[in-house]
Amino acid sequence: MALPATERPDPRSETLDRWPMPAVLSALLEGQLAAVASVAPALPQLAAVVDAALPRLRAGGRIAYAGAGTSGRIAFQDGAELTPTFDWPRDRLAFFMAGGETALTRAVEGAEDDTESAARMVGEAEIGSDDVLFALAASGTTPFTRACVAATRAAGALTVGIACDPAAPLLAEAEFAIVAVTGPETPAGSTRMKAGTAQKVVLNLISTALMVGLGRTWRGRMVDMQATNAKLRRRAVRMVCELADCTAEVAEAALAQTGGRVKPALLVVLAGLDGTAAQSRLQTVGGDLRAALAG
Repeated sequence: MALPATERPDPRSETLDRWPMPAVLSALLEGQLAAVASVAPALPQLAAVVDAALPRLRAGGRIAYAGAGTSGRIAFQDGAELTPTFDWPRDRLAFFMAGGETALTRAVEGAEDDTESAARMVGEAEIGSDDVLFALAASGTTPFTRACVAATRAAGALTVGIACDPAAPLLAEAEFAIVAVTGPETPAGSTRMKAGTAQKVVLNLISTALMVGLGRTWRGRMVDMQATNAKLRRRAVRMVCELADCTAEVAEAALAQTGGRVKPALLVVLAGLDGTAAQSRLQTVGGDLRAALAG
């Protein structure tokens, strides 16, 4: 059986362990840059995925992730960051990690081959037709991840396979296929390198584009972020100052009325509403700040 492209040795790095350290680092950096560039040809497919996912998410669907090992950890990180960054509800996220959350910090023996646990996790999550699954596997052959795709697709969810080998079976089994061709790794088989970087870039682009499409940004700012520490509270004040062209004192007073939330604070300043009315107007228009300001 032929090795997946991501598992083949790169003949250029055959003597890697004898190179001077600057040359080793230069070769590794070259691989990272190539990984980022490998995503560019997939941009039309990424756009199609976002367009297909948005109606489901607007209807209340969840964003789900599936993966094993490095791919699973990258997927988990992407999803975990959506709540503090864009205020995406935690209960509208689902994670299918081979080996469970234990596998986020240490390897779990045989987890990536456990198709029964994949089907069980998907069943317990009660995946439905409005949900969207992003399934990651560098080689695209991982049994756990492919089983997650099969189960979620059977439940009517939108499935997106993300891999780094164009021959990956995962790509054929998901409704949408995203491939970033990263080729052999340096060192060989270390898919935490180029393949991992490419997968992270793909998820960064898709999840951020989804949040833009869902109205969770405005004028290029993360106006739905959660101001949960001193740095972020300062950022919230600065954001209101910039977007409403007001003083810090005005911004702080508006944010005090809205529990530190930027969107309703902007309505307080720009539309002359109080905090309660601002929150109510946003709910009426599904959180779309542009629509709230127009109405």
